[in-house]
Amino acid sequence: MTSSSYLAPEEIAKITREYLEGKVPPKVVEESVEKLTKYSLTREELEKILQMIVEEYHSNTVDPGEPVGTVAAQSIGEPSTQMTLRTFHYAGVRELNVTLGLPRLIELVDAKKTPSTPIMYIYLEEPYKYDEAKAKEIARMIEMTKIENVARRIDIDVISGAVVIELDPAMLEDKGVTVEDVKKALEKLRSKKAKVVVSETNPYEIIVVFEEGIEPTKAVKIREKIMKIKIKGIKNINKVIVQKQGNEYVLVCEGSNLAEIMKVPGVDFKRVRTNNVKEVEEVLGIEAARTLLIEEIKDTLEQQGLDVDIRHIMLVVDAMTRYGTVKQIGRHGIAGEKPSVLARAAFEVTVKNLVDAAARGELDTLPGVAENVIVGGYIPVGTTKVKLVYNPYLR
Repeated sequence: MTSSSYLAPEEIAKITREYLEGKVPPKVVEESVEKLTKYSLTREELEKILQMIVEEYHSNTVDPGEPVGTVAAQSIGEPSTQMTLRTFHYAGVRELNVTLGLPRLIELVDAKKTPSTPIMYIYLEEPYKYDEAKAKEIARMIEMTKIENVARRIDIDVISGAVVIELDPAMLEDKGVTVEDVKKALEKLRSKKAKVVVSETNPYEIIVVFEEGIEPTKAVKIREKIMKIKIKGIKNINKVIVQKQGNEYVLVCEGSNLAEIMKVPGVDFKRVRTNNVKEVEEVLGIEAARTLLIEEIKDTLEQQGLDVDIRHIMLVVDAMTRYGTVKQIGRHGIAGEKPSVLARAAFEVTVKNLVDAAARGELDTLPGVAENVIVGGYIPVGTTKVKLVYNPYLR
């Protein structure tokens, strides 16, 4: 075959538009033009591809009355029975785990307020993203550092009413914290009047003397409170790992605080990503939460080697987000808000649903599948969706 028999990109675009217009949606036409013009094709090859596009499109359309909800439920429910119950150690780091498999899928469809392992991926702006030292600077700035992270030991002397904190020089350097920073954090103790001094014999030893003394019964509580005092960083960001992805450095965080992270100088706020759907809903809105939910469910299934068509997932997520907030699939969400009394009763807490509906005088018009199965009626699916009335006297 000679190169002269290949069509020019302009000819491919013209033939594609003429063949596809009216047969498939305009978006599919433009996407086909964009992709096909990148290749060298003969007229015969192009016509064969266009024919396949039309066939593929029509084979994927939904017939009127098809029970798309049931199909979506089966398509996600059956593969999810193959999912494993496990967590994944992130990038070989023992302290950072990511919940995967069935537990993660349950979290997503139950619209949990916070995931069991919240994770953030923070992308940086120039010059931070290409410089490891500068990326570590931002990591130290945002990682929440508490007294317990830099203390070697914390002793309580009940008799003298003092708490002795010995700091670990190596941890201070690693976290980018000075002894003065720790001293300032300890001075914020509001519960009791306390004097904070650095030991004269050991520069890494800080002594907190309580003027009113320490009750022996409260010694453990005071020690725990001191350990949890925040020195620096952003709330809920417990650990930050600097990772090289391609030619840039990315911060992977254990914990999530989207609103605060987006304000940090040097952070590319347009590319910040979290796996906390509720937080995305609060900060960026319902459309962003919907997109994240689709991606998270699809990723969770794919990590287990399960191939579920994205349209089934989109249908489930659309049902969860249609009222402007992320609602769970359950009796406190979608299933509990069905218009049919019998459908709600069939799902959970049967007696309560029936009693409440009777007290309110609700009417059930039997719009769905479950309620028609209960009463023995025709299920409004497929041809049963169509209502025909024959009038013999009408001519």
